[in-house]
Amino acid sequence: MIDPRGRLNLITDVAGLRVGQATDGRARSGVTVILPDAPAICAVDARGGGPGTRETDALAPDTLVEAADAVVLAGGSVYGLAAADGVTAWLGARGRGFGLVTAPGVPRAPIVPAAILHDLANGGDKAWGLTPPYRALGIAAAEAAAESFDLGTAGAGAGAMAGALKGGVGSASAVTGDGFTVGALAAVNSFGSVIAPGGRAFWAAPYEIGGEFGALPLGDVRAGPEDWGLAKRDARVRANTTLACVAVDAILTPAQARRLAIMAQDGLARAIRPVHAPFDGDVVFAIATGRRPLGANAAFDLTRLGSIAADCLARAVARGVFEARAWPGTAAIAWRDLPAPP
Repeated sequence: MIDPRGRLNLITDVAGLRVGQATDGRARSGVTVILPDAPAICAVDARGGGPGTRETDALAPDTLVEAADAVVLAGGSVYGLAAADGVTAWLGARGRGFGLVTAPGVPRAPIVPAAILHDLANGGDKAWGLTPPYRALGIAAAEAAAESFDLGTAGAGAGAMAGALKGGVGSASAVTGDGFTVGALAAVNSFGSVIAPGGRAFWAAPYEIGGEFGALPLGDVRAGPEDWGLAKRDARVRANTTLACVAVDAILTPAQARRLAIMAQDGLARAIRPVHAPFDGDVVFAIATGRRPLGANAAFDLTRLGSIAADCLARAVARGVFEARAWPGTAAIAWRDLPAPP
């Protein structure tokens, strides 16, 4: 079987994308920025009951602005939304952004949708008073944008918990037989568990490629209606969220990108149980960098890309937890710390 993964097995295998991350180890939090080389068609689908977002209304297919200059995923709950301020300033200083009025002295307006996850209760130092770190972290993440980036305890996943396990940032990609590239990135801070009850196998195991998250088959797994394994037991509103971005190099309309985001949400359902709860803030962005046209049967091609995006997102969720490491000196448990089955 030919390995369908992209060269890096990261969302940046999609031509025209870079990712930057910045982490505040003292606060146990951070920011991840998905940065297109040029404004890219962008859409969003929010399924969690407690989302925290910025500029997502502007991504509707019937609004004025069709493209985004960056997408920001951040820890810090409502404080983390300030990361988009930093990225906006960074882009504006480089002359990037939407220009409704072109005149000397009139700055452009970068379009930077963002979403946040709750990591305020992870024991880090949040005594920041009037100066939360997120604006600075947003700038640092934009400055760090590159093809390669760290997985696990980094960026928006630095303070994340995936059920009872340490969460983190994961990413994955796939290339179709006719040359489209699809990628996904996830910051996993879910209420639900990413592994099946009674073992270490990921719910996403059927979609794994090349042993990218341990090569442990699900086997004959059974789960009762309320057997959620290592889900969180303290179900607090807005204390959980998985943030994600999927990307393709196809030329899509805003409405097609929205359908891609909707289909990609199924990747969370394949990888996390339960998901989309009232106290999750699950949000999936979709970016199209516009390098390749869809074929004569555009609806079928979009269906293929949406299905692959969901698979990539399931893989990204598992990779984020697989690569995560617990903070030193804490009681947090990482996947790698679980006992191996006999």
